[in-house]
Amino acid sequence: MSSPSNCQDDAARYPSNTGDFLHGAWPSPLQAADVAAGAVRRTEPRIAGAWAYWVEERPLDHGRGSVVRVRLNEPGAGPVDVPHSAEADIRTAVHEYGGGAWLPFEAADGSHFVLASCMSDHRVRLFDATGAAAPRAVTPEPDIPRGLRYADPALVPAPPGSPGGAAVSPVSAWVRESHDGTGNEPRNELVAIHLDGTVSVVATGADFYSSPRPSPDGSALAYLSWDHPNMPWDHVRLHLVDLDGGMAVPGTDRVLVDGPALSQPAWSPDGELHTVTDVHGWWSIHRVDTETGATESMLGDAAAGGEHGREFGVPAWVFAQATYGWSIDGMLWCTWTSGGVGHLGIIRDGQLEEIPSGFTDFGRLVVTAGGSVVTVAAGWTRRAAVMEIASDGTHRQLSASEPSALEPSDVSVPEPFTFDSNEGRQAHAFFFPPANSAVTAQPDDPPPLMVLSHGGPTGSARSSLDLGIQYWTTRGIAVVDVNYGGSTGYGTAFRNLLRGQWGVVDTQDCIAAALHLAAAGAVDSQRLVIKGGSAGGYTTLCALTGSDVFAAGISRYGVADLEALARDTHKFEARYLDGLIGPWPEQADLYRERSPIWRTDQLRTPMIVLQGTEDRVVPQSQSEQVVAALADAGVPHAYLLFEGEGHGFRRGPNIVAALEAELSFLGQVLGFEPAGDITRVEVRGGRQQQSQ
Repeated sequence: MSSPSNCQDDAARYPSNTGDFLHGAWPSPLQAADVAAGAVRRTEPRIAGAWAYWVEERPLDHGRGSVVRVRLNEPGAGPVDVPHSAEADIRTAVHEYGGGAWLPFEAADGSHFVLASCMSDHRVRLFDATGAAAPRAVTPEPDIPRGLRYADPALVPAPPGSPGGAAVSPVSAWVRESHDGTGNEPRNELVAIHLDGTVSVVATGADFYSSPRPSPDGSALAYLSWDHPNMPWDHVRLHLVDLDGGMAVPGTDRVLVDGPALSQPAWSPDGELHTVTDVHGWWSIHRVDTETGATESMLGDAAAGGEHGREFGVPAWVFAQATYGWSIDGMLWCTWTSGGVGHLGIIRDGQLEEIPSGFTDFGRLVVTAGGSVVTVAAGWTRRAAVMEIASDGTHRQLSASEPSALEPSDVSVPEPFTFDSNEGRQAHAFFFPPANSAVTAQPDDPPPLMVLSHGGPTGSARSSLDLGIQYWTTRGIAVVDVNYGGSTGYGTAFRNLLRGQWGVVDTQDCIAAALHLAAAGAVDSQRLVIKGGSAGGYTTLCALTGSDVFAAGISRYGVADLEALARDTHKFEARYLDGLIGPWPEQADLYRERSPIWRTDQLRTPMIVLQGTEDRVVPQSQSEQVVAALADAGVPHAYLLFEGEGHGFRRGPNIVAALEAELSFLGQVLGFEPAGDITRVEVRGGRQQQSQ
């Protein structure tokens, strides 16, 4: 990277004396540092007594996870960090993607504690929520440093009639992942952890486990398991095992439901077991008969297709997700997605009632003792925050208030649309037109378009304010966020469109979205850009090696070599490609055919590549193969390697550097001079390098 550019090419910004700006050169009120500051990630709200807890990962604190809490019954109370949790970095690397690293609980004497996995050594520690005592390790030091990882905990209730007292002595159930340091696949199992450090195995033998959920009386444990080559959105088993003092009773483990895509087992207050299943073609909440394993939809109109068009589940990339939960009086709160947008509501007597909250995106949901719900909620003009929402839709923000980075008039609110793609297929997208109240757009200067290909690929476009998108729209660059075939939120059949077709359907749909908007005159057909990270980076590379539609590409830790990914990736995704491409090595020829690295002779589009050195999902070598191919072909390109970053950029300075490099790169390739004082990235190869 070169030093900041202090000179501006006024001709590239001001096409006339009117003061109008060319698209891409608009002066924006939103800087990359604002995006980084607004990238605080709040997740996993939980309740213990009268307190709400959640985790915050702060880019300006190197992305470390800190547990935060606030008292619910004090409207004026503000959030406070649980002492020592930030320096401990409350995260887990089970399945590499983590989630569910902690849980709070209230002891019999009313004191509060947090059990949490610490990223530094992956041991579980006990934190006093007030800081009155120093954290202490609960799980033993493993023989292999960082060799035992823990996730997805649940507290096992004491059986009715158990003696009380002030002593802190709960038992918790966790997923444990054991690494032996030899490079072999880790072993996954369920364990029970006692505060004295005793760890006992509850279930073992399957390739994967998740969601240990004890019954309200502590007599049974429901959990999920699955095996290669399935992913948790393919085929999953729901188990039930009897417990005695938090320990599994030998010989009582049985499979209640064997598929299809099950998730989120949970118990109602009256002891009925439920799960999310797509047995009818859409993820929906079902009651489970613990004797027969039969399931019944909680929606009374399910038989008439009442579940269709609404997804009450999400893909289990991370642990501890929850889209439903009960109040003490049995009212069932839930969130769902329809048309790619999130909703909140209540199911009463088989009927779904939407709560008009004003939000369009919801995270993990937990119900308070007072009957309200706490969740991470966001809207098209509101950033994500931890919110307490009542049944009438009124809400209170629990997380810290932050100044808005944008005025409402500068926010681009998307236009959802459905478009035709290949072979009679339709796909979906959100179109974000340029928006900036301080700029008058020229009618004869259609904006460039950035096509976003989301990661996963089993995932979806966000349905709420994303400052990373607004960074572009406030500068005059339109954005389309594509829910291509294979995305979640549109039913099982749509989600399965990528079976055997990854790199084909997703690529076709991203290209079709760009051409649809260009044909409508909404964007400049000569300045189309595609951007994606991880699986979205793979789609980006496929589009650039298989078409000439795009003028530039941005790949963040994108997959280039499918064979290398099949050989080298981590256990959770080790057989993911069996379903997306085909079994390897039996279909090695197809893997090469679909790998962009084998088609670099067709790569003629300028590209910027961004990668982290500690990425265990898509190794650095994949990005460097692409960069080498670009250099050999003389294609204009830039490459940024971020030391210490993994799969996704967590640190504030790196978030800033990545965005500014992408903007500088597009300015050089598309022919505009970005406004403001940003770092000019060095573009190698082609005429861009010669003109510097």
